[in-house]
Amino acid sequence: MPAKKPKEEAVEKKKTSNFDRIHELEDELGKMQYNKRTQFHYGLVRAKIAELKRKEEARQAKGPATHGFSVRKTGDATVIMVGFPSSGKSSLLNVLTNANSPVGAYEFTTLSVVPGLLEYKNAKIQILDVPGIVQGAASGRGRGREVLSVMQNADMAIILVDTLRPNAYEVIMGEVRDAHLRLNRRKPDVRIKKKAKGGIQIGKTVRLENLNDDTIKSVARELGISNADILIRTEIGVDELIDVIQANKVYLPGLTVLNKIDLIDASRLDELKRELKPDVCISAEKKVNIEQLKEAIFQRLDFIRVYCKEAGKKADLDIPLIMRRGQTIRDMCNRLHRDFVMKFRFSKVWGKSAKFPGQILMLNHVLEDGDIVQIHVK
Repeated sequence: MPAKKPKEEAVEKKKTSNFDRIHELEDELGKMQYNKRTQFHYGLVRAKIAELKRKEEARQAKGPATHGFSVRKTGDATVIMVGFPSSGKSSLLNVLTNANSPVGAYEFTTLSVVPGLLEYKNAKIQILDVPGIVQGAASGRGRGREVLSVMQNADMAIILVDTLRPNAYEVIMGEVRDAHLRLNRRKPDVRIKKKAKGGIQIGKTVRLENLNDDTIKSVARELGISNADILIRTEIGVDELIDVIQANKVYLPGLTVLNKIDLIDASRLDELKRELKPDVCISAEKKVNIEQLKEAIFQRLDFIRVYCKEAGKKADLDIPLIMRRGQTIRDMCNRLHRDFVMKFRFSKVWGKSAKFPGQILMLNHVLEDGDIVQIHVK
């Protein structure tokens, strides 16, 4: 076996050094009891770990290019199913959609992204079956990094855990977190305005029970911010502060689904429900609770139904336009025709979001479920 070149040895040594240091700091945190007395040191260690991981990711990004998965998004939303190999993703995809994903009683049946389309309550939802992830996925083991990158572009994630391997849940959630994904979490309302001098000034509109000013400043400095105005408007802890400063996190809704419930008895199922707190318990093989899962997907995507109306005609109440809660008339125009925003004059709205029937409203108006909208263009 040929000897490694000095440059290769240096890169390998740096990689090992980063990982060893991360493990040392994580071990230190594991032994530390978090309280007001240890808060400052705890925050500093968490920030050091985050910065080491960022440097390691940057180093890996400079390495050989990998071939990722190419998926064209279609429909009203895209949902990705994430789970261990052989957790039942392919079987579930086939039950939910018109896809024909290979199914086998062995691991790694799915080697590429297989899309399917779920049609439910007039919504067209793209469901993606991807290769199973394993421990170390976020660091590149298997095809984990590519799978998790697809997840970053999805509108929702299904964490699929089978009843025979419940320990998969903690592993998957750890990998998801390491891949900068935050499931069922709101992005903290924290504003950071960097400046040339003056140190770090902190403003708060809420009381922070688990974070004092000294800890905030030490974490910011460790992550490369020496001068800034930081305004905190929501209750956060150290981890949320690090997420905001690094500004590389993706927030998306998720469902925890427990599969293969037909393979265990009722008492074991109750035990797993208490332990994992799944949103839905199913059997893809036996088609148990599939309609319940479809409804859960629809609700978690936070869809609203908006109806179009032409001037002088009745509204079409049979086929709604599927939108997401919080979207505006501008979003509606973009969905209907690419020129509508440019040619927009005004709209009339009937429904919950209007103060009175037929109210004239403009592009930034936020729509609500059941609204009827008549758009007028030039």
